[in-house]
Amino acid sequence: MEIIPALLPHLTGLRLEAVVIRAVGVRITAATQTVRARCGACGVWSTTVHGRYVRRLADVRLGSHEVQVALTVRRFTCANTECGRRTFVEQVPGLTRRHARHTVSAAGDLEAVAAALGGRPGSRLAHRLAASVSRSTLIRMIRRMPNPPPVTPTVLGVDDFARRRGHRYATVLLDMHTRRPIDILPDRTADTLAAWLRDHPGVQIICRDRDGSYADGARKGAPDAIQVADRWHLLKNLSDTIEKVIRRHRRCLRTHTEPPSALAAPPNEPVAARRRATNTRQRHAAVHALRAEGLSIKATARRLDMNVRTARKYAHAATAEALIGPNSSSRPSVLAPFHSYLRQRLTDGIHQTADLHAEILARGYQGSLRVLRDWLTTNHTRPAPATAVRVPSTRRITAWIMRPGHKLTDDEHANLADARRRCPDLDTVASLARGFATLVRHQGTGQHLDAWIDRARHAGYPEIRGFATGLVSDRDAVVAGLTQPWSSGPVEGQINRIKTTKRQMYGRANLDLLRKRVLTNS
Repeated sequence: MEIIPALLPHLTGLRLEAVVIRAVGVRITAATQTVRARCGACGVWSTTVHGRYVRRLADVRLGSHEVQVALTVRRFTCANTECGRRTFVEQVPGLTRRHARHTVSAAGDLEAVAAALGGRPGSRLAHRLAASVSRSTLIRMIRRMPNPPPVTPTVLGVDDFARRRGHRYATVLLDMHTRRPIDILPDRTADTLAAWLRDHPGVQIICRDRDGSYADGARKGAPDAIQVADRWHLLKNLSDTIEKVIRRHRRCLRTHTEPPSALAAPPNEPVAARRRATNTRQRHAAVHALRAEGLSIKATARRLDMNVRTARKYAHAATAEALIGPNSSSRPSVLAPFHSYLRQRLTDGIHQTADLHAEILARGYQGSLRVLRDWLTTNHTRPAPATAVRVPSTRRITAWIMRPGHKLTDDEHANLADARRRCPDLDTVASLARGFATLVRHQGTGQHLDAWIDRARHAGYPEIRGFATGLVSDRDAVVAGLTQPWSSGPVEGQINRIKTTKRQMYGRANLDLLRKRVLTNS
């Protein structure tokens, strides 16, 4: 009996009558020892006992055993004749509460479990740590928890989160000094935020994102407060803008054309010329060898499967080099007077055979189109078509531009430099983006904002001009965001916690229940 008060000090002051250990747990029988009690309604003390009965309270575990306290309490008659209660039951401080089926200690543990885990997960943990309890009981405990006392911070963080994505949203308010949620509003309208600010005067700084409704609500509810635009959201808005510009300029990144040389010799022409020269030398040697054996020109032509005129030409040529040349015939080409003109037109970029034929006809050419086509085949190489190059995705190029230079790898530096070289517009956009990112990443740069806005307005890109116009409309908050040390980072962290809490509740995250869990568990 002496070990029970040591393990369960909240039972001190009771008369312990029995401790029974069973297979399912431990049963402690006890009774109160006081001679009087105070009425909970009027506060008048009474010593008149009306009756007694046994309350069965679940207590904290002892090891692996559940503990149940069978407490005999007395019902007193209220001595105040004007009190609305005729009788009342005595309560043991630190042990019992009205209508409770758990001791105060066990109820505190269960409330902590409920606030941290919710209904079903909390019920599973309570079976192992505290006492057997259903998920519905834990949810009722959450709703019975008192609201935390109202707080009016000097620096307020504001942001929204989805109650049901795309349909319903709510607003979380954060004390930026303690980084704890102080309230949750049922929507994200300007009027709701303005009403809260009017009910809680004293807010001096409001940290928010670029949402216009929060700007209007802060302006209406706390006109003297300084609004601070979040720096991360400024970079996110700029990143989205840069991505739109790059997507519009991807065509100039997809192809890359090397400067062509219109008069460059075709790659297969030297090989063909060498092949023709080799054949000519072999035929010339074969013809002269047969002629040295005494064969006639006709016999030589039959032996070599050659035309008689061709065999005679080879036989009369003293050397094979006399037969090698672009045109072995002594008669000049009908196209020869126009060679220099055609080469100049090829240099100018005119490569269509029909267009060149029409031009030289106007200059007196009397030959056929076939002669011109054969000459172009030998002397003209069309410009190589633009070769397709592998272009990184729009998001990847945007990430390279928005990321600080020291965080890029050598390959990323090279790829970004190549993209900027191939697209001059991209080079200009990258310079603008990195200039604004420098303003955001270094505190106290608000005085340089107007200069950047002026550059962006004259850059010639409608997306960046629109972004600059948005900065002008929210200029004071943006300048404060570039100057003040506050940001919405803690608010974003709390929103992630709220999302986790909401998903733990398996569809039962009504706003009142979610609000209690967020405010009591932070």
